[in-house]
Amino acid sequence: MNHFEIYKKMDDDVQAIYRSRLLTEILLSLNEGSKKLPQLREITGSTSQALIPKLRKLEADHLIETKEHEYFLTSAGKIVASGIADSFVTFWTINKFKHFWLRHYLEEIPIPLLKEIGCLYESEILKNRGMEILNIYNNQLKMIKEADHIYGISSVVTKGDTDSISERVKEGVPVELIVPLHVAEELKRSPYLKKIEALKDYENFKLMVMDEDIKVGLIVTDKRLSLNLYKKEGIEYDISTGLFSFDSKAIEWGEMLFWYCKGKADFIKFQ
Repeated sequence: MNHFEIYKKMDDDVQAIYRSRLLTEILLSLNEGSKKLPQLREITGSTSQALIPKLRKLEADHLIETKEHEYFLTSAGKIVASGIADSFVTFWTINKFKHFWLRHYLEEIPIPLLKEIGCLYESEILKNRGMEILNIYNNQLKMIKEADHIYGISSVVTKGDTDSISERVKEGVPVELIVPLHVAEELKRSPYLKKIEALKDYENFKLMVMDEDIKVGLIVTDKRLSLNLYKKEGIEYDISTGLFSFDSKAIEWGEMLFWYCKGKADFIKFQ
């Protein structure tokens, strides 16, 4: 049975929740913790007369239960409420950054992480504009300078990035980098070769290569996330626009993307 068929069979129950502001607000509020009726009145801005029939319906559907005049989600209710909350956050994140998503190549981001795109809702889009032609680059260098550990996926390489990373490695900061084949080949040439070779004896530095084009630029530290993508056609890397976040969920999302790519990469063994 596909998703559409399931929806058609469940349409009354599913649509009832999304169609009713009160049912949705009750589930979302209880998803954050148990509530008493006066609290639900305050949160929803509704009367007891309006709330009680909705509460009884959710009880009849075994999504909530009451104990000593306090309403709780049941185990099934927690699953439903969490799914509703996630769907709203996902839609909100897509809408908030719709121009960023529409103008960039998303095909290299794995489906499980696209489904978790709502983790990026507490982010901001930075651009290179006017006199701030190096806004993205300077923010990334600042991230690297302030980090206690660094995970990176590099679709392009610059002398400034290499110098900044080298400095942090020599300071003892754990650094793990993943590069595609074309960047790995570039690192074999001047001025990068000597800089990379100088790091070969540092146990806190790991360099890995993927035998496919990643089409993602990622820096994840203990404090911040930076995400750059290729432009819509998937040919040109966009250095002028990036997504940045201090939020822990966004950082966790970036770490999951890094670990996914790391699972497909091979360590470069220095000679």
